[in-house]
This record gives sequence, structure tokens and C-alpha cells, in this order.
Amino acid sequence: MKAELINPFLESARTVIEQVANVRPSTGQLGIKEVIFVEKYIWIQIGMTGQMQGDIVFGLHEDVALRVVSAMMGGFSITELDEMSKSAISELGNMISGNASTMLFNQGVRVDITPPKVLHSANAAGFTASKALTIPLIMDGIGELDIQVLIA
Repeated sequence: MKAELINPFLESARTVIEQVANVRPSTGQLGIKEVIFVEKYIWIQIGMTGQMQGDIVFGLHEDVALRVVSAMMGGFSITELDEMSKSAISELGNMISGNASTMLFNQGVRVDITPPKVLHSANAAGFTASKALTIPLIMDGIGELDIQVLIA
């Protein structure tokens, strides 16, 4: 697995989060870890087809998701993960992945992305644990967003 595969997603995530949540995230430590779905987390899964096949999974704790959605809503306090807030988190993943696929295209890598799936329960995920290239983004005052790239 090549580390440069995660760079377009990392760069895109930093740009999109800065635009929609008005916070400049810093980058944590790049690593490889087993992706295990746990409760109290929101997972945004986006599939990729084309020259890169696999999934991009964004994971964040429910509390962090609420703070991100609140920031996306201009500071309006969001206290519940209802359909509107899940839609906002889904769109965040879609924007990040769409921008990243454009960056990959500009590097000569053709990929298509699937619409995002928001997974709120580890049991409902239907996702098997596997190793992923992962990097956390730390958003001051909000929390962490984990970017995980699972490429077949």
C-alpha cells in the first residue's frame, strides 16, 4: 500500500474542513492499523472504482460529528444526530472524496467514487475489519477525524 494514495484525501480534507467548518486541521501520525467499527462513532464509507479500487472511510466520534455539524451550520448548536446532521456529515465525506478524486485525475489516476454511506452502528455496518492506511486530522476545539484508505 502506497502512502501517496492517502495524500489527495488528506489535502482535500484539510481544505474542505477549513472552508465549511472554519478551522484549519493539523495532521496526526500516518500509520497502518486495523479498522474496527466501534459504537458511538459515525463512519462515512465511500467506495472507489477505476484505477484505485477500495474504500475511503472517515471515522469520527458522535460528539465530534455534532461539533463539526455545528461548525458547518455557522456555530448553531447541534445536539442530536438526526437525519439533517447525518446528511451534513455525509456531504462532508462526499466533498472531501470528490475533491480528492479530482486531484487523483490530475495526477493521471482515474477513479470514480460511490455516494457516501453513513454508518452509525458497528453492527449495521456489515464491514469486515481490515488493515488500512490511516491518518488523523486534529481540529482545534472540535476533535479528530480519521481518514482510512482501504485499497484492494
